[in-house]
Amino acid sequence: MLHARARWNTNKADADQVEQFAKELEIEPLLAQLLIVRGITEKEQAAAFLYGGTDRIHDPFLLDDMEKAVIRIRQALKDGEKIRVYGDYDADGVSSTALMVHLLKQLEATFDYYIPHRVLEGYGLNKAALDVAHKQGIQLIITVDTGISAVDEIAYAAELGIDVIVTDHHEPPILLPNAYAVINPKKPSCNYPFKQLAGVGVALKLAQALLGYWPEQLLEYAAIGTVADLMPLLDENRIIVKLGVQRMQSTSNSGIRALLDVAGIKPKDVNATHIGFALAPRINASGRLKKADDAVRLLITDDELEAENLAFDLDQLNKERQRLVDEMTKQAMTMMEEKKAAGLENKVIVLAQEDWNVGVIGIVASKMVDKFYRPTIILGIDKESGMAKGSARSIAGFDLYQALNHCEDLMKHFGGHTAAAGMTLGREHLPELETRLNALADEWLTPDDLLPLLQADLTCSLEEIGLKTIQQLEQLGPFGMGNPTPKFVLSNIRCQELRTIGKEHQHIKVTLQQSKAESAVTLDAVGFNKGTMLPWISSTASLDVIGELSINEWNGVRKPQMMIQDLRIPHIQLFDWRGASKLEHKLGELANRLSAAAQVRANKHSPAILTFQKEAAELLKKFGETLPIWGMDTSVKGGCVALNTLARQQSFESIHDLILYDLPEDLPQLAGAVSMAQSVQRVYAIFEGGGRNTGTLPSRDMFKTVYGAVQQQNAQRLPSTAFLQALSKRSGLSPALIQFMLDVFMELGLIRHNDEGYTPAVNTGKKELTLSLLYQQRQNGIEAEQTLLYSSAQQLLQWLLDQRTQTTRLLEDII
Repeated sequence: MLHARARWNTNKADADQVEQFAKELEIEPLLAQLLIVRGITEKEQAAAFLYGGTDRIHDPFLLDDMEKAVIRIRQALKDGEKIRVYGDYDADGVSSTALMVHLLKQLEATFDYYIPHRVLEGYGLNKAALDVAHKQGIQLIITVDTGISAVDEIAYAAELGIDVIVTDHHEPPILLPNAYAVINPKKPSCNYPFKQLAGVGVALKLAQALLGYWPEQLLEYAAIGTVADLMPLLDENRIIVKLGVQRMQSTSNSGIRALLDVAGIKPKDVNATHIGFALAPRINASGRLKKADDAVRLLITDDELEAENLAFDLDQLNKERQRLVDEMTKQAMTMMEEKKAAGLENKVIVLAQEDWNVGVIGIVASKMVDKFYRPTIILGIDKESGMAKGSARSIAGFDLYQALNHCEDLMKHFGGHTAAAGMTLGREHLPELETRLNALADEWLTPDDLLPLLQADLTCSLEEIGLKTIQQLEQLGPFGMGNPTPKFVLSNIRCQELRTIGKEHQHIKVTLQQSKAESAVTLDAVGFNKGTMLPWISSTASLDVIGELSINEWNGVRKPQMMIQDLRIPHIQLFDWRGASKLEHKLGELANRLSAAAQVRANKHSPAILTFQKEAAELLKKFGETLPIWGMDTSVKGGCVALNTLARQQSFESIHDLILYDLPEDLPQLAGAVSMAQSVQRVYAIFEGGGRNTGTLPSRDMFKTVYGAVQQQNAQRLPSTAFLQALSKRSGLSPALIQFMLDVFMELGLIRHNDEGYTPAVNTGKKELTLSLLYQQRQNGIEAEQTLLYSSAQQLLQWLLDQRTQTTRLLEDII
């Protein structure tokens, strides 16, 4: 067995509906299934999803306060008022700011932009920045990706005579700011049909309203912010990103081209994944470690040299950001180990430290969620003020924004979404924050909620996967939050050519084949950072695999490929070590591997040796102090007895890894042991010293030859040794085999032995050879040798599985 790292959830579509859908839309059945399980069940709905474009865009004036905002901005344009775009320092805020800069340039406005410093000013509007704006004659501020919670600050702006138009997408507080206009699709009074726009998406809708047409020239910036802020790629967001990526593939923007270049991405190849994992981190690095102005300048400059320099600087900042994140993550991991050792493992992780850079705490929080799958808050504490600034990331089932609402009295400021949030509070309130959040987690989360969840779309077979199908699946893109890359489960799959790849052998590459003998279809698969799983997968294993499909192109050849996300082996595994050299080294390596795994999984299972030898002194001498050793004793209930201290510290029923060191006397003996090891997951077959029965059961003719020789030599009375040698030379049978047959005859009373040699017994009559215990033991031993030594690994595995199945059925019958 090999347990998956996560829970798998798989959907299923009605076969008749799939067939009809595929026929109506003229698409592959696998694509039809995907649409159906994702809730797209009508032909028109599917056609719109696959092929729809700007015809699916919503009227911007459906956004509450949009008309007021447009009128006010047009008045400012007419009167030549000074406008300031007030943004945020993350990628959504930066791209929103850049979009508004390009828009206001086009409208020939008098304007500038301002983004607060993350560390010195913090998130959102602040009164000091408003004082500066007032002194500089700013008459209108347009916020982007911020402002919805700035009640006091916007009231202060009004006192200074500055009008504020808020464009934001964060969760609105109960009390909204009294701004000139508040544009946010999540406002309770807003009837806009799509609520999940990014901050840049709201800015784009303002641009559409002001220009009177769909602003395709601004879509690149809207795509960057939408993907970077992890907005669901559905409805309008999907169109924004799809069309934005298309424009980016032939972009004329100097900054975007330079950013793609330092990331090693050709414009023609760019997709939503590149935005999320290559462009967004570099844009974010500016605001995390310095000021976000450089990132804005990159996106608005027309100077190619400046763009190249700025892109290089952002790339260097991103590398520094990665170093900081690695260092802080290690520190956070150490703190978690200390909490674990003290018995303080909680459902919500809250970690704070004075020297942590608040610019990267959100990334560290994400890494902690990836590692522990717990809602996590990471905070940096200012030594002088004692204020802690934190960033939080969550898991399914735990609404961060609602949780923080329950702790509102502890915080100076907070805001965010269901899955991510930020907050500021005094360090003295941190223990109470942790206590309250964990109380909520106890109420809201079940044990299953604390196990990572992988959502697969479908279970399919290798026969259903081909180039045409994968090409059609790409029509579902762009992929991201809310519209994830399709994941498929392949069941009962065999591995061919399983090996590690990468400089540090950290990845695996494998050819997958359906376990059914009649199927010759194969699929190449790669598992990134799964190299440590290789020793846990035997050559005979049948796997279930979950992963994403893609097309791999190499030297002009295009082939389907799967990127493995997780895998599991639902049956007992057999590791065939028969005839292996350096057994002590292999067993030591296995013990070390299991010990390392135990530290990760909080169990103490060790590999246990099972021996069938009557005298195990040599085995105890070799491994008695390092491995549990068990023996077989038919006089004891259950048959299995602990032979050393390590074995006595466990129960045979709890063993996960069982080493079959030598051959049993017969198959029922081994079958009994296998059935007793109820928890066994992996079996290592060694069968050291096999072949002791020489693999031969004498035929009846051989027995006749030996018995006849005894009768003939009766008159000669040759000594036993001389008799054996003479008979062996004459018959071609080995002395050992002859001795075995003589022993059987003596057991049955057919011959006698004394100092003068062997003589026939008198008046014994005929007796069946099978009545001899020696004959039975040799027969059973040879059967065991044939099954256990000379079978293929697959045959041996099947025999072991059959014993488990028979035992299970027997128990069911008894119950």
